[in-house]
Amino acid sequence: MLYTKEDRARIVPEQALHASGGRSVYRQDYGRLLHSPCFRRLQGKTQLFPSHESDFFRNRLTHSLEVAQVAKAIALHINATERAFQADQINTDLVELAALAHDLGHPPFGHNGEAALDECMKACGGFEGNAQTLRLLARIEKKVFRGSAPNDPEGSYCGIGPDGVDYRAGLNLTFRSLAAVLKYDRPIPAWRKPGDKLAKGYYQSEAPLVGEIKRRLGAPPDGLPFKTIECQIMDLADDIAYSTYDLEDAMKGGFTHPLAIRACLSSNPALVKRVHAKVAEAVPDATEAEVFRTLEQLFDLGGYGGGSREADAAANELQAFQQSTLLASQGRLRVGFTSHLVGRFINGIRVNTLPRRHLKFSRVDLDRPILLQIESLKHLNYQTMIMSPRLKVVENRGFDLVREIFESLRKKDGHHLLPEDYQLMYHRAPDDEHKQRLLCDFIAGMTDRYAAEFHSRISGSGASIFKPL
Repeated sequence: MLYTKEDRARIVPEQALHASGGRSVYRQDYGRLLHSPCFRRLQGKTQLFPSHESDFFRNRLTHSLEVAQVAKAIALHINATERAFQADQINTDLVELAALAHDLGHPPFGHNGEAALDECMKACGGFEGNAQTLRLLARIEKKVFRGSAPNDPEGSYCGIGPDGVDYRAGLNLTFRSLAAVLKYDRPIPAWRKPGDKLAKGYYQSEAPLVGEIKRRLGAPPDGLPFKTIECQIMDLADDIAYSTYDLEDAMKGGFTHPLAIRACLSSNPALVKRVHAKVAEAVPDATEAEVFRTLEQLFDLGGYGGGSREADAAANELQAFQQSTLLASQGRLRVGFTSHLVGRFINGIRVNTLPRRHLKFSRVDLDRPILLQIESLKHLNYQTMIMSPRLKVVENRGFDLVREIFESLRKKDGHHLLPEDYQLMYHRAPDDEHKQRLLCDFIAGMTDRYAAEFHSRISGSGASIFKPL
């Protein structure tokens, strides 16, 4: 059975909503997320290009909306084509919720902001975007409390009692909704050495919650990780959207076009080697030559450039260049190119269906050629766009900025820079580790622009003191 009464339970039991209007609990969860501050803040966080550069480029919010659409399309495809899910259908509200939530925990300035916060928090449980997403939904957002300390009016908005007990329950989502964002079934170590690479998982502070999620949903068959089918669909949809739409933004931004990518692949063996090394993590038997051929085929616009005479060859090369630059610069051609890729990738999805009692943990797989295409394109985008000097300048600046904000807040009396509710929580936090986690939560919730403005104000170059923090 795909959904059970235990799945639909919430962290804090609630009476049925009077205005539910026939909505399922998953639709209610979807509404809570859509109206939450953390979801709105995604509009101020960079996806590929900083939002101040152009209104055209995607941000984390528009990216999440696209991931949700792709995820719903995948769920509908599975419901229509897989016999086991025709009678027991995947809930598309739950799939969309997982997709809309998947980037909530990302801090300002993308991966470098994440690396900066992780470096600051290594002695206190680290920082990681997916772990922060679960914490946001289940703790940080102040919609529902588990109660409050007696005779504590301040606790009604703060969420932490004078005794240091944390009463916050986040958006109070169902356990099945929380499971849909649990990508990595492992706790992040409580302490890591400076310089240790980023660890993916969930925080130790959320370990009891994860234990309760697993108790409610049950265990997958031996040998399989705890990852629900909705979470797997979200993960695939993110890869599809990231690999195609970031490419579309890069072409619109004038960073590249298909022929330029093919030329770069042919002239830069080191690039192909780096892409292959990452692809091999998902497709272990893929060879370097296979990755090269896959990328060449993805950017083949018709086989121009093979005339039998020199004049024909020159004409064909010119035609290929014109076609390539037109595709990058003309909206209709560019959108048609990425739309074709998305449709092809979705049609390559298959499900390894488990028996009915484990149906929720059925494995969502891709045909090998499609998996190879997605992984190759995803890592090519990363190597050529995100690692490019122009974008690394922005990210490098973000790393220092986030770290300096954290260090300023950690100084003696630095917590007085916090908003009032965070100051109260900081005073009530039971120990230094909890205080640092609160500072980390505050910074992780910042948009890029707010972080830059906050930094400029505490460093002495900011605007009016009358503008609230």
